[in-house]
Amino acid sequence: MKVLALAGGVGGAKLADGLAQVLPPEDLTIIVNTGDDFEHFGLTICPDLDTVCYTLAELANPITGWGRIDETQQAFSNIQTLGGPSWFLLGDKDLGTHLERTRRLRAGEALSAITADFCAAWGIAQRVLPMSDQPVRTMVHTNEGELAFQEYFVARRCEPQVSGFRFDGVEQAQPAPGVLAAIAAAELVVVCPSNPWVSVAPILAVPGVRDALAAKPIVAISPIIGGQALKGPAAKMFSELGILPSALAVAQHYGSLLRGFVFDEVDAAQSEAVAALGIMPLVTATVMKDRSDRAQLASQVLAFGSHLLA
Repeated sequence: MKVLALAGGVGGAKLADGLAQVLPPEDLTIIVNTGDDFEHFGLTICPDLDTVCYTLAELANPITGWGRIDETQQAFSNIQTLGGPSWFLLGDKDLGTHLERTRRLRAGEALSAITADFCAAWGIAQRVLPMSDQPVRTMVHTNEGELAFQEYFVARRCEPQVSGFRFDGVEQAQPAPGVLAAIAAAELVVVCPSNPWVSVAPILAVPGVRDALAAKPIVAISPIIGGQALKGPAAKMFSELGILPSALAVAQHYGSLLRGFVFDEVDAAQSEAVAALGIMPLVTATVMKDRSDRAQLASQVLAFGSHLLA
């Protein structure tokens, strides 16, 4: 079965790794959010792309879920000593990724081509695509004014109150090469347990993507468990937008886009309400503590997807 996953952030990377464990490499394509990308020290940094790739390559820091394993921060420490901006941690190995990516971007190469080469170098057999080769930047509307996503997320530690989002540049963006073809070829689309507002929404906002997905069977996995997000500000964003954070709220957010919805046993009481939306529910254990959990959840999602297609 040809599977297309939409992913961003640590939760998305974990399920992408689970899918990679149980599917032949040629049957899995992962489209990754680039709305989190930003420029720092003149370098183009792609946090979600790097998190997904490092995770697939088993290079990710197992404690944080992002950054590199066995990382050092000597360059970052020197920046701090010299009084430079120190709000965004740059590991030495990670810095090498940003340096080489930026060098090639400035030479005129496309982000999708660079990502493909990085994947090959890291031994990733699955196809990983940025949502677009054109820059799209997630802007967060807050009670302190509009903030670039990394300023909100890292520098301000998600403290400002959120009132909305804007994806700067998305109107001029095009799906990266291979994105629309991957959607057309997909027999099942999996929306990973990523933040619906700032990880999945930017992908869907790229012109042509949502329309291409409309005819596809789509299954989403809730990033909200028991009213809380395991990682990141998704639950806080739901609350500040006036929506009670819950698995049901995630299902309602995606609405008619979904044919199936997977959420945790903790929220089993919401199953009937999800079904009332016309979305088939699957209640199971969704917390991924290790690689075995990721593979198990991926297998259940694929079996559920196959059932929906039958």
